[in-house]
Amino acid sequence: MKFVKLAVASLALAATPALAQSGVTVGSTVYGPEGNQVGTIVSVENGQAVLDTGKHKVPLALNMYGEGENGPTITVTKMQIDTMVDQQLAQSAAARDAALVEGASVMDANNEPIGTILEINGDNVIIARGDDEMDKVTLLREYFDAGDQGLKARLTNAQIDAAMNGGAAAPAATAADAEANAEAAASDTDAL
Repeated sequence: MKFVKLAVASLALAATPALAQSGVTVGSTVYGPEGNQVGTIVSVENGQAVLDTGKHKVPLALNMYGEGENGPTITVTKMQIDTMVDQQLAQSAAARDAALVEGASVMDANNEPIGTILEINGDNVIIARGDDEMDKVTLLREYFDAGDQGLKARLTNAQIDAAMNGGAAAPAATAADAEANAEAAASDTDAL
């Protein structure tokens, strides 16, 4: 499952004025505009409740939830949310793939330089660290995002160093962070 931050203003995810946030708790079932189940709230923190649709995990601001007869409500259906997330993930992947080219500079998750892409072999991206072709690292395509600040890996230099020095493999060590960071690049729910 994916964890995604959405920009779904086009569907006007607006809560009803009489918001009853007491119903927005972990384990609550969330209902859509037609009364059908949309998903379950899996966490509530920092002003957001993460809605698990069964396909995606989507953090929505608490003020996006209204209160209905059966519990928390939102103004879109499960199918609408899943479709929006699928479209955003496809757009993010296309932007990433377009930016993954030989010679491109890569920043780490902390916006520190990693190096320059030397070669791309399928899903393997070979980077010259610090532009030193003798100091190479290979990362999987799925661990990159492209945004306004250019090409960015979802790993820090410290995580890459640890993996190269016999620590846990970089992708395994950052799998949870990778999903969260990837979709954070998609957009921000506060813009809803």
